[in-house]
Amino acid sequence: MNAPMPNPHIPATRQPIFNLPPEVSALIALMLAIQAGQTLFLSSDGQLQVLLNFAFIPVRETQPDLFDGMVALGAGGARVWTFLTYAFLHGGWAHVGLNCVWLAAFGSPVARRFGARRFLLYAAVGAIAGAAIHLAVYPHSQVPVVGASAAISALMAGAARFVFQTEGPMWSLSGFEAYRRPAASLAAIVRDRRVMAFLGVWFAVNIIFGVAGGGIADGAVAWDAHIGGFLAGLLLFRLFDPVPGPAI
Repeated sequence: MNAPMPNPHIPATRQPIFNLPPEVSALIALMLAIQAGQTLFLSSDGQLQVLLNFAFIPVRETQPDLFDGMVALGAGGARVWTFLTYAFLHGGWAHVGLNCVWLAAFGSPVARRFGARRFLLYAAVGAIAGAAIHLAVYPHSQVPVVGASAAISALMAGAARFVFQTEGPMWSLSGFEAYRRPAASLAAIVRDRRVMAFLGVWFAVNIIFGVAGGGIADGAVAWDAHIGGFLAGLLLFRLFDPVPGPAI
C-alpha cells in the first residue's frame, strides 16, 4: 500500500497536539474583541447600527428597499458582505463563548490539515452556505442572524471526514502524522457507526434547539443555517483537502 503523500501545509516535526493553530487563536481573539467592543463601547443605538450593517437579515435580500437610508455603509454592499460578516457577531457572551469552544475543538484539526488559507476559506464557505440556506427557508424574515455556528458546523463536518479514521487524530498518538491520513469517502462515512452516531447527535441537537430555542443568544437558533454550513463542509471537503484521497 502506498504511503500518503506529505502535506506541505502541515509541519513535519512533532509538536504538542493540543496547542491551538495561530489562525484558530486569531479568529477566537477577533470574535471576543468584537463582542467586547460592542458591549463596552457602544450604546444600544450603536449596537443596532452594527446589526443593520453587518448581521444577515433575509428580508434585506428580498425587499432591499426596506433598508434604504438605514445602513450607514451602503445598503447595496450590505446585501453582499453580510453573508459572511454576520459570523463575527454574537448575541451575547454565552453565545460567543460557546462558539469559541467549538471552534477550538473542531477548527483546530481542520486548520492543522488544511493550513491557514484553506482553513479560512473553508470556514467562510460554511458561513455563506448557512446564510444562503436560511434565506431560502425564511426569505422574508426580519430577524437578524448572527454567530459563527454555520462556519463551525462546516468545520465539524470537515473534521468528521478524517478524525475518526484509523490512526487519525482521534485515535493516534503519532502527532501531526495523524493529520496526513487520507480522509474517508462519503460512502465510507455512511458505513462508519462512530461517524454516523456523531452526525446523528449533532443533527438532533440542532433540531431540538431550533424547535425549543437554545437560550444561548437573543432570538431563535438558526438551526437551518447550522445544517447548511454542515452540509457544505461535508460535501465540499475534497475541494479543499490537500491530502490525496477519495474523489468524493
